[in-house]
Amino acid sequence: MDRRMLMRAAAGVFAAPHSAPAQQRTAGACVGWLALGTLQASGQIFEAFEDGLRKRGYIDGRAVIIERRWANGILERLPALAAELVRLPADVIVAPTNPSVAAAKQATSTIPIVMVHAVGPVENGLIASLTHPGGNVTGLSITAGAEIVGERLQMLKEIVPSLSVVAILRQAESGSESVAAEEAARKLGLSLVVTEIRHVEEIEGAFATMKRERAGALVVSGGPLTFVRRQQIAELALKYRLPAMHGLREYAQDGLLLSYGADLLDLYRRSAGYVDRILKGTKPGDLPVEQPTKFELVINQKTAKALGVTIPRSLLLQADEVIR
Repeated sequence: MDRRMLMRAAAGVFAAPHSAPAQQRTAGACVGWLALGTLQASGQIFEAFEDGLRKRGYIDGRAVIIERRWANGILERLPALAAELVRLPADVIVAPTNPSVAAAKQATSTIPIVMVHAVGPVENGLIASLTHPGGNVTGLSITAGAEIVGERLQMLKEIVPSLSVVAILRQAESGSESVAAEEAARKLGLSLVVTEIRHVEEIEGAFATMKRERAGALVVSGGPLTFVRRQQIAELALKYRLPAMHGLREYAQDGLLLSYGADLLDLYRRSAGYVDRILKGTKPGDLPVEQPTKFELVINQKTAKALGVTIPRSLLLQADEVIR
């Protein structure tokens, strides 16, 4: 008896009473997890996803079997890992970011795919529209428009009043916020230096380019690779004396000067709701794609001190968390 059949049998015998209705409908359902990052760097967000499932009555090894696939930051591994999940077959695939969504979508047009924080999924061709995604992809997205990008740039300008050139570090093929960034920068009278990376080895070279172009601050854009290597990026930002920010609190917690954006753990918990509805029979194409509802500002005062910059009191008063 293979592992999946064994777990299906276990689901019928050991189902917990409080979650029996959901388990009876979905006993042994296989949930695929396809992530570009690593377990070590992404453990907290995966736990948030599992927590969202548990609250809906799905316990790994009982009501569902979660098949985890981690690409360890290597884009080229994603297609083969996606194909593995299709062969199982998974009943639904959770693909958190643009590269994993694209790989899953290429591997199957029938198995439902749930995004968690894809960037601009319409603009990047992952779905037809937010309200009617169609096809087999749905979930949550971060569509960073000019307004929120402008707020991030404005914060950096408040911290560095003389700021004239801002670097953008982004992962190639992860979804682009460049149009919004250009529009926001133009309104603030700032110039942008955009650097793209595909592999870990390119990160330090990107910082050398930023410095050569006289960047005075840094905005780290979306991308699983930048998330996995966020501590290295924070260390390099300090080395090159660049006040830096990202949209996710994990970056500020690991040393970036500040973060302002969606609550990532909230998105992962909410993604479990999509898995629930799909396993209960709703077609993914009929489920509208949701946007973040929680935003937070995190400021790292230790990094500010190391950089020799002063955080304005107005920003400190707005902060949801100040790391001292």
